[in-house]
Amino acid sequence: MPELQTVDPEVSRAKFDREMGRFRPYADAYRAQGCFLIEASFPSAFFIFAPPKIKPQMIGAAVEIDFSNFDLRPPSVVFVDPFTRQPVARKDLMLRMLRRPALPGTPPGMIPALIQQNAVALTDFIQANGPEDPPFLCMAGIREYHDNPAHSGDPWLLHRGSGEGCLAFILDKIIKYGINPVEQLQIHLQPTVVGMAVSPQAIPE
Repeated sequence: MPELQTVDPEVSRAKFDREMGRFRPYADAYRAQGCFLIEASFPSAFFIFAPPKIKPQMIGAAVEIDFSNFDLRPPSVVFVDPFTRQPVARKDLMLRMLRRPALPGTPPGMIPALIQQNAVALTDFIQANGPEDPPFLCMAGIREYHDNPAHSGDPWLLHRGSGEGCLAFILDKIIKYGINPVEQLQIHLQPTVVGMAVSPQAIPE
């Protein structure tokens, strides 16, 4: 939900229009990477993301990006249900945005094995206080990051004008860490009793 607009609305609207104007010439390139603009109306833009490598194709995530008071304030990124556009809980968001540390001197072929063995500490840019709580994008340039008390020592004004927090920055990070790495679905099959099996030979007339 957009926050109360305190900056001159025309200033924020002009900056919002600038961000959307920079996006539109590259809309086809973003679409090829699984990023689709569904609606843009000041102060927010609604995007869905679909991992291109997944078959059958599916929506992996959807976000509302709110540019209220931009760029005195950084944009807000809220993960939402792609159909209702209501915020989702962390447990209902399949997407993760994992980042591994640099491993200088490690042969590239060994890195996947180290990750599978949990020998490498991975960072997830998507954080939440608990599975029932809303997830947020934990990186500089995002309102939820800078408003979090844990990051009070890293104010937005130190990043303003750096490119962090612009629309391209946000979309590129979601694609790079969230969408591009997805190559298959992870499915957990849990046995469930759905009825009693009947032998055809035992069925009476």
